[in-house]
Amino acid sequence: MPNAIRIHRHPLSGHSHRVELFAKLGGINHELVDVDLLAGEHKKEPFLSLNPAGQVPVVEDGDTVIADSNAILVYLARKYAPGWLPTDQVQEAEVQKFLSLAAGEIAHGPATARLVTVFGAHLDAERAKAVAKTAFDRLEMHMAGRDWLVGTYPSIADVAIYSYTAHAPEGNISLEDYPNLRLLLGRVETLPGFVPMQSTKVGLAA
Repeated sequence: MPNAIRIHRHPLSGHSHRVELFAKLGGINHELVDVDLLAGEHKKEPFLSLNPAGQVPVVEDGDTVIADSNAILVYLARKYAPGWLPTDQVQEAEVQKFLSLAAGEIAHGPATARLVTVFGAHLDAERAKAVAKTAFDRLEMHMAGRDWLVGTYPSIADVAIYSYTAHAPEGNISLEDYPNLRLLLGRVETLPGFVPMQSTKVGLAA
């Protein structure tokens, strides 16, 4: 078995969770390294040597260090779990489109709304809800008649949008109007190796 990669993460971070989730789903040998955001560990050395942006997650794979959750998903899929990233050029482009959605509307929508309610961030919750609605409306329409976001098998696209979408209700964003999207979340949750993100009820550390 190859040496374990190290995933530097925070247990309540959806960006961290998508990397941890993929490592589990892809059968990638890994260990979790918790970063204490409350203590500002991510803004100090030695963490800043790993990621000068001071953000989790970061993956160490031997001498290779990768930051940014979507970049990490692509790297891990290419190296360890190629079945999760289509080789067909059109489908690969589709995956990249959903990675952009995860980094854009999902991050500025449900993820931001959750930052307000869970972490007390001083951000515009109403704007975040509007952005989330736009993103979820698109996803709901896209998922009509589909099992997965791209093609007929799960991919890193499904992993990328899962965490903050599934936890949108923590940001006071209901998924009630999105049956197709809820079915997608349920399919992800039935995949072998699935691991949920820690509930905010367990305790806040950020």
